[in-house]
Amino acid sequence: MSGRPLALVVEDDSDQMSLLRRYLDREGYDVFPACDAETAIAAFPDIDPELAVLDLLLPGISGHECARLVQEAFPRCFLVISSVLDPLEYPRADAALPKPVIRSALHHALAGAGR
Repeated sequence: MSGRPLALVVEDDSDQMSLLRRYLDREGYDVFPACDAETAIAAFPDIDPELAVLDLLLPGISGHECARLVQEAFPRCFLVISSVLDPLEYPRADAALPKPVIRSALHHALAGAGR
């Protein structure tokens, strides 16, 4: 392990995942990537994320349900919702990151996480 905090990223679009991984690396995070909620949930016993960035429009288990499960499993995890949906449709979270994601918006969202 690198000693850097871990970010769980649940995103089914490979371009968005690559972008988020690059941005989060620059922000000082290691990234655990998951292409769907099922992959993220299966990893819960093996990870302890400080940050989670979740897409809402996912195949299989919805992003809304994934957000609830992340909050349940990791109550101290800073939750960021990222979506093309209207932010008024986002579940309760620590920050909103509407798509398309730009680095300055991610940086601003992470300021609430103490970064």
